[in-house]
Amino acid sequence: MAAGTPRVFVSHLSGVPVFDPNGDQVGRVRDLVAMLRVGGRPPRLLGMVVEVVSRRRIFLPMTRVTGVESGQVITTGVVNMRRFEQRPTERLVLGEFLDRRVRLVETDEEVTVLDVAIQQLPARRDWEIDKFFVRKGRGGALRRKGETLTVEWSAVGGFSLEEHGQGAESLVATFERLRPTDVANALHHLTPKRRAEVAAALDDDRLADVLEELPGDDQVEILGKLEEDRAADVLEAMDPDDAADLLSELPEADKERLLALMRPDDAADVRRLLSYEERTAGGLMTTEPIILRPDATVADALARVRQQDLSPALAAQVYVCRSPDETPTGRYLGTVHFQRLLRDPPYTLVSSIVDSDLVPLSPETPLTVVTSYLAAYNMVSVPVVDESGSLLGAVTVDDVLDHLLPEDWRETDFLGEEEITGGR
Repeated sequence: MAAGTPRVFVSHLSGVPVFDPNGDQVGRVRDLVAMLRVGGRPPRLLGMVVEVVSRRRIFLPMTRVTGVESGQVITTGVVNMRRFEQRPTERLVLGEFLDRRVRLVETDEEVTVLDVAIQQLPARRDWEIDKFFVRKGRGGALRRKGETLTVEWSAVGGFSLEEHGQGAESLVATFERLRPTDVANALHHLTPKRRAEVAAALDDDRLADVLEELPGDDQVEILGKLEEDRAADVLEAMDPDDAADLLSELPEADKERLLALMRPDDAADVRRLLSYEERTAGGLMTTEPIILRPDATVADALARVRQQDLSPALAAQVYVCRSPDETPTGRYLGTVHFQRLLRDPPYTLVSSIVDSDLVPLSPETPLTVVTSYLAAYNMVSVPVVDESGSLLGAVTVDDVLDHLLPEDWRETDFLGEEEITGGR
């Protein structure tokens, strides 16, 4: 691990309070959830089990954790209050790793796990298990007399998954290495039964990313086999435009039932997208571009652009609008391109460097005009505004390509096995 990345021993996290950005306590940490991986790779930390005021235990993804320090955990804000249910691929770090007897790989000596260290990967929001604090001997009455030492994950046997397993657990662990597009391609070629098993084992964010890359029929099939509460959670994790496309394929009653289970803000974005014709700017756009107020600086813009979850197309520009800065926004003022952000000093106000020459599109603009616009101005994204001049969203080039390619393009093996694996 790179120097400077935080390492935390999980025993220090048990029972610590969890706060939202406003300083209000959400609950307390009761456990951590990890996923084993093949090939001796350290387990990835998926999230935390948090006990809220009502004593309900919920799942807090690590992607929504912004700080683990000073005896507290800070979240990004909104948390899902659905009760935590452990999945087949998941391991509880406190409940299943601590006090477990395992063996040192080098000496085959038995040791007892006393604590587990987790560490954040450099320049990323991902966390993984890093080290074990162990005691030699069999534990019990002799436990305090044994030598203690801290060892790397790879130095301990008994946890890692085998490559040749047939269960969904091993298959999902193998998929963890792949991009969502490649996982979707693999899922498409599984039997419906196997596809449902793997989908059930994926965490919500990962399944959302994979669903976005699957053909429509596969999306509907998988969503229909999930429990409704979980289906709503997965739809919330999807990009709003992709969630709207998927819901538009469902019967009206099913669509309304799932929208009612989603968080109101997420459902409102999806409903707005569903109100537009499919092959128009409104039907193509995402409602979550990068939006900044006029008094934001270049430094603020670059911080937003660096967010790991953004697609390259969305990260290529920011949109400057008056308050409110969530779609539909206040008056749209213009666009600042990423290259311009790199040329100007960090303290420069984005309002002073906006490109206001390009005319934004209306939500009723047909697909053919959107395509011509992107090609004519060499853009990867275009703003969409309403009659009052408020920003509604942005259409990205990848969304346009989805509608220009043949309907069955996702079902084609567009990459051979040699290209995916690098020829190995």
